[in-house]
Order: sequence, then C-alpha cells, then structure tokens
Amino acid sequence: MVARMPRIYTERYSIILCTMIFSGIWQIFCIFSHSPVDHSTIGFGMGGIIIFYFSIFYRPLKLLDHMLSDIISEIPEALFVFDPNGKCIWVNETGCQMADIQNEIFEKAERNLIPVFGESVMNHQNWSDKKTVHNDTKVQYYALESRSFTDERKCLTGSYLRIRDITKEQKKLKKEIYNATHDILTGLYTREYLYQRIAELLQISKHKHYLIIFVNVKNFKIVNDVFGKAFGDDTLRIVADWVKKDLSDNCCYGRLGGDTFGVLIPEEEFLPKQIEKELSDFVIRKKNADYQLLIHLGVYSVKSSDTDVSVMFDRAHLALSTIEDDYKFHIAYYNQDIKKKIIWNQNICTQLHEALYKRQILPYLQPIADRTGTIVGAEALARWIHPEHGFMSPASFIPIFEKNGMIAEVDKHIWRCACEILSRWKTESKNLFISINISPKDFYFIDVLAEVQNLVKEFRLSPASLRIEITETVMMNDADNRMQILDSFRKAGFIVEMDDFGSGFSSLNLLKDMPVDVLKIDMKFLGKTEDKSKAKTIVRNIIRLSEELGISALTEGVETQEQYQALSEMGCELFQGYYFSKPLPIEEFEKIV
Repeated sequence: MVARMPRIYTERYSIILCTMIFSGIWQIFCIFSHSPVDHSTIGFGMGGIIIFYFSIFYRPLKLLDHMLSDIISEIPEALFVFDPNGKCIWVNETGCQMADIQNEIFEKAERNLIPVFGESVMNHQNWSDKKTVHNDTKVQYYALESRSFTDERKCLTGSYLRIRDITKEQKKLKKEIYNATHDILTGLYTREYLYQRIAELLQISKHKHYLIIFVNVKNFKIVNDVFGKAFGDDTLRIVADWVKKDLSDNCCYGRLGGDTFGVLIPEEEFLPKQIEKELSDFVIRKKNADYQLLIHLGVYSVKSSDTDVSVMFDRAHLALSTIEDDYKFHIAYYNQDIKKKIIWNQNICTQLHEALYKRQILPYLQPIADRTGTIVGAEALARWIHPEHGFMSPASFIPIFEKNGMIAEVDKHIWRCACEILSRWKTESKNLFISINISPKDFYFIDVLAEVQNLVKEFRLSPASLRIEITETVMMNDADNRMQILDSFRKAGFIVEMDDFGSGFSSLNLLKDMPVDVLKIDMKFLGKTEDKSKAKTIVRNIIRLSEELGISALTEGVETQEQYQALSEMGCELFQGYYFSKPLPIEEFEKIV
C-alpha cells in the first residue's frame, strides 16, 4: 500500500512503518533476553515520538523542492532567480528558451535579456513594467515583474524576475478597443471617439487655427434605394476613402453616422477650390451605370478649444442650410448671420402661441376686383404686428412655420378670423367673399375639410363666401386623396382656386383632373422677359383655356392700368394686385369698399 501512495506521503509513512517494525523487533529482543529490567518501554516511547513527529510536523522539504521546481519549470512564464549579489542561480525552461541559455549556464541570462528588454532587467528591486518587442515579422508584448525576498530576519536572500508573454491579451484588447472606437463599415473613428480625439487635439494645439467640417452625402438615400444596400455600403466606403485622402497627422476624421462624416483640419491644409473641383464630378460606378453623388461640406472655424465638439459640428451642419440642393456649390461656411437666423427662428416659434392668443397675427385683406373695377372680395394674408419688432413681413416668419409645420396653427387662426369678418359683413349686408390659403403642410397636421366646414357651420356662412385657395404643390404628394378633398369642398358649395398657375411645371398636366373653379394666373409671365409679345400670347391662351374648361380666370400681380386693360381685353374676369391696393388692415379695406 505504501508503494502505491503519492511520493509526498511515501517518505513519511515509510519511516513510520520502519519505526513500527523496529519497535516490534525491539520488543521480541527484550522478551528473549530475559533481562530483569523491561527495556521495551523505552523503545515504545522513542517509537511513539518518532511516529508523532513524522505524522504531524515532518515535511519532505527535498521532495517539495523538486516538486516546486518541476511546477515552476513547466509554467508558460519565464522565471529568473537571483542570489543577493544579483547573480542568476536558476531559470525555468521558458526562461532558458527566452534567454537562449543552454547547459544551465545561468550567468548568461541577464546579458542575453538586456538587448531585448533593456537595462531594467538588472534592477533587482521591486518593480513592474510592460515592454513591446519588434521582431522582423511581428510585434510581441511582455509584462515584466521583479520582486526581492528576505528571510525571517529581514535579510535579503535573493530576487526573481518574471516575464510573461501578453501578446494574445494585448492583441485581443487592441481589437476590442479598435472595434469600440472605429466604424465597422468604413474603418474611420466612431462619432463618440472622434469627438474625444478632436477635444484632445484642440487642447494640445490651442494656438493652431482649425476648421470643423461636416460632410453630408445629400442623395445617398436614392443610391441605397436604386442600387441596394451592398452598393450603398460600397459608396460609403468610397466617400470615407475620399474624406481621409491626403490628410496629414494634424487632422482627425470619422463617421458621424448614416451618410455623414466629420473632419478636423488645420485651416492652412483646407483647399476649397480643389475640393469644389473634386465634388463637382464625384461619380460612382456600378457595372455600366454611373451615378453622381451630391456631397456638401459645412465648415465651422474653431474659435475656442473649450467649446463642446458636438456644438461645433452642429454649427457646421447648420451651414448646409444655406445651399440646400444647390448643385453648383458644395461648401458652406458657418457665420454670425446663420447664428442670428437660428436664434430668430427659435424666438419666433416660441412666441407663436402668445401671438395667436393676443391676436398679434391678423389677416390683411388684398382686394380682388372685377372687370368694372368693383371690389368683389379679398384674399386673407397673414401679417404679424409684433410688440417689439412692429410690422413683420410674412417672409420673416411664414417660411419658418412652413418648414416646421406650425403653419397649420397660423392658417387655422387666419381661417377663423376670415369667418369672423364674413359673419360681420353678413349682418352689414356686404356681399363680399374672402379667399383663404391652404398650405400643403396643413394636410399633414389637420383635417382641412372638417376644419373649414366646422367654421362655416359655426359662423352660419354660405360656403361660397369662403373661397379655398391652394397651390399646385398641394398635389405633389398623395394626389388622389387631395383630389377627393378638393372635390368634397366643391360639392359642399365652396369655390376652389388654384394659386400661382403657370409658375410651376405640372399645372397643365394636373389641370385636366383638378377640381378647381378659379385659376389665379401669375403675372410673372409679363414680368422680367425680353419678349413681351410671347408672354402676352401665353397669358391670352391660358385665359382662353380656362374659359373653354369652364373655369374663371383671376390675374394676380396687376400693377398698372395698362396691364389691367390688356387683361380685360383678353377676357380675364377678376384682378388682384397693387394697381388696386396692397394688402390692408380690415378697417382700411372696409373704407375703400
């Protein structure tokens, strides 16, 4: 049984077994010696002491030393042991391979390690460090740790140097860091890491003048829809390669998300003429098909390195609003005018509800006359009498509300005001109509038909007195549904007018199907043109066309008596323009009536 035990127990139990055998022999000897004194007790006592010691306290130090030596020799880390004088006295197998040691000539260890890891390996105090070793074909990473050890009297007995190969760990860590900081598709920095790197670079180079550039692929969605996602991904990679092309180490770039990219570049390295030239013909190819990308760059000049990077990119992005879909220019610069415009837009939007509640926004009425010059109605146009800015041009607020959808609130207010005026005129026996404008955005936010019908019922008006004025852009989206709504208006007794007829491209195409009663002809035909005769011919034929279709013609923008007379001779029935009057407050309009 002792032979089958592990070696760490063999020595201990072998000695115990031998002690027991010796005690038995000693007992036999004492029995047969016929000695008057029993000496066997002494043998049992000594045997008991030996067994007690080997059972409880004895440690096979030599065996343990061999075992620990075997264990340490087989670990994957290189271990070098030094005596108090710094002489290498033992190296495990991994260390021998690393230091190119053979035949247990341990003294060569330090000499062979210094060229690889530096002079620090000769320092036998407590320290730790990481080293990167560049070989011909690869890079390896090591963690070095040196520790000294003492005996129970605190005397130095030696030290050891442990060298661990952490190449796999470092490569895995670097890959994780790369994936966390780089866009998978393009290989550029992610938005968060780009912001971090730009902030760091600006803090380091505070005296250098940098530009923040927001790169936007305007028509990328079309590319994705037409050619598919795979080609869309290839397109983004091509744009990413163009973004980082020829940029120096002083630049920083990344993908902000979707089809947008961001760049930090020193001002002296930014070449707008060259960029404009490249972007004017930025073509991508798919088999036999070519597609030109529309790429716009918003540029913000960094004024302070303490400004949040996201704010800088927001400002560069805002600069793009100045070029929109312009194919001639590709670079826009952020300036104070844009900042003022943004602040203005925000202030106007926040003040809208109060302005409507206090009736600062009111309808101005522009007269509409017939062939005899008699005023038969008016168009209601929104005007804002601001308590601080005074009379505000509609151009200063209408486009803002058109863009964000708040125009629906303005239109509903003007419609109600128009109904209030018509209701009062009805009691005063004034037989006049008012045309109200319907914005294309109104159809997205409110039920236009129900809203207008409810107002007419509320104020007990004849639908014919409240005319519905739309532009052809209303029909650009969901045309069939809009046709049904306009047809419902006409069936309910409303008169539908098409505004700015002829100023767009699809009016004639839509006219054959659109349920309208009045065409408002744009006098731009007679405006800035060298060939007046052609313009008059076009207007004359539009009026004739409307007559044949059973539609009344109303010409807007009439400014002179000559225009008024000429249009009357052509057969136009209604007229609107500065020749009769500009848009007026209600009181002034009623005076001229």
